[in-house]
Amino acid sequence: MFRRLTLAAAVTFAVGSLHAEAAQPAWIAKSNADAQLLLDMTARFSPESATDIGVKGYDEKTADLGPDIDKRQRDALVAIRAKLEKRLAEEKDPNVHQDLQILVKQVDGNIKGIDLNDKYMLPWFDAGQMIFSGEFSLLNAESTPEQNKAALGRLNCYVGLAKGCTPLVDQARARTTEKLGDKKLLGPVKDDVTQKLGNTQRYVDGIRKLFADKKITGTDAAMAALDRQLKDYNAWVKKTVLPRARTDFRLPEPMYAYNLEQVGLDIAPRDLIGRAQLEFMETSYALQQLAPVVAKAEGLPDGDYRDVLKALKKKQLAKDKVVPTYHDVIGKIEDIIRTQRVVELPKRELAMRLASEAENARTPAPHMDPPPFINNTGQRGTFVLTTGNPPANGDASQMYDDFTFEAAAWTLTAHEGRPGHELQFAAMVEQGVSLTRSLFAFNSVNVEGWALYAEAEMVPYEPPAGQFIALQFRLLRAARAFLDPMLNLGLVDRERAHEILVHDVGLSEPMARQELDRYTLNSPGQATAYFYGYSRILQLRAETQVKLGAKFDRKAFNDFLIAQGLLPPELLAEAVRTRFVPEQEKKK
Repeated sequence: MFRRLTLAAAVTFAVGSLHAEAAQPAWIAKSNADAQLLLDMTARFSPESATDIGVKGYDEKTADLGPDIDKRQRDALVAIRAKLEKRLAEEKDPNVHQDLQILVKQVDGNIKGIDLNDKYMLPWFDAGQMIFSGEFSLLNAESTPEQNKAALGRLNCYVGLAKGCTPLVDQARARTTEKLGDKKLLGPVKDDVTQKLGNTQRYVDGIRKLFADKKITGTDAAMAALDRQLKDYNAWVKKTVLPRARTDFRLPEPMYAYNLEQVGLDIAPRDLIGRAQLEFMETSYALQQLAPVVAKAEGLPDGDYRDVLKALKKKQLAKDKVVPTYHDVIGKIEDIIRTQRVVELPKRELAMRLASEAENARTPAPHMDPPPFINNTGQRGTFVLTTGNPPANGDASQMYDDFTFEAAAWTLTAHEGRPGHELQFAAMVEQGVSLTRSLFAFNSVNVEGWALYAEAEMVPYEPPAGQFIALQFRLLRAARAFLDPMLNLGLVDRERAHEILVHDVGLSEPMARQELDRYTLNSPGQATAYFYGYSRILQLRAETQVKLGAKFDRKAFNDFLIAQGLLPPELLAEAVRTRFVPEQEKKK
């Protein structure tokens, strides 16, 4: 999972620009000048996102949640769209023209998101998570000394101790209060609010630890204000927002359709369900075929694939062995990538670490934190392995057993690390692509599709247990692609979905809960993108191999895909058909 950058509560999109380590074609500079319009808007409304991507000058600033925020953002987007349309009409370079089309589509999607949220949803804000994320942007392992110094300034602004800053909780409260009288607006889901309020103290503790780890002093007044303000805000949420909360997680149909559109799906939900169910059954058969091989190799009793999986997961690593084991697997995978000529490896080493308690609360699933894409002076993206999904009742004893055994390290490293997300983003930093093709073109289908394809590329070279877990996670992605839409369309209930995830896919209880929360509370529709993006790349690979025959070169194909940045599937396919295939056909 790639952890996306957020613009503001009502608008979510990723932005980026690249500090390339290689000379860039002239058209990229021209395209980046167009994309600067959106970059400037992001920095203005969401300085935290500007920090994430490496923009200078915004490290002590905080998100704009002031009056008329939705209208001001929408007006800004409309003005940007008019300028992009004018550029589109006059632009002759095909690459720049294509990037302009991507930018216009991005702007249109965000305008639509503002309008839908304004029509259907009562706004409310998880203030603790917002503040933790803003501080983590400045105080993470890859942050600079200047950012560490700025972190206290940003915290002072969050709590209103800096000149010209209104406490974020006051702004959040005001934006919800002004819409409370509109009874047509849907409140948040009760379970979601309860979970988020239960995480607030973890965020406060996480911020305090970040400052301590960086040895930053003078934080007492700001931290005391933060603790007090968040406690007051949570009490207000319980009194004011929870009575408006709903128990039915399903979104209005236009909003769920919008979610699917934004993650990159161009297929009807019911058609996706059918394809995913077929893949689920075929993968189940493959798991059963491999189960006796794994049992023999690992010294386990033979039987149903579910029983072999349970036995394999009992070989849990001690906590101090998790990171060394993953680093060992990373080295083996990189050797395989080189010897088998899978794809060009980045120059920089892969960074990997265990998540903190606050990160577990914010992003329960293992994920890749991207590097800064502007002014990158060697900072790396980081593969973050999570260890639990703490429930709202404070029982932190429930831990994942899904990633902390050696066999799981293979496919998870291939997905989050190399040749998956980390390689994808490191290559963009090192090679350079246009700002638009780096992250403005982002959707979950294209970024997660590559990561699943990367897993599949490595499977033939992994030990049997590694192959087995790779298939288990392919089973999960198929389950996601039919359970998410079925839950949101009312075609299955949460209890049955839970049974499938635990019994048939073999997930731990906390991971199954995290999965179901993901489909129903945190990001409905997003989980469908993995299977669909993977299938689109496989289709393109098959088409290309059939066309080229003996001239097909896997490494050349994979390097070409990576060099395109984060193009959506239809544009990626066009690039392969019109550029890669003709180039390969000319070779002797």
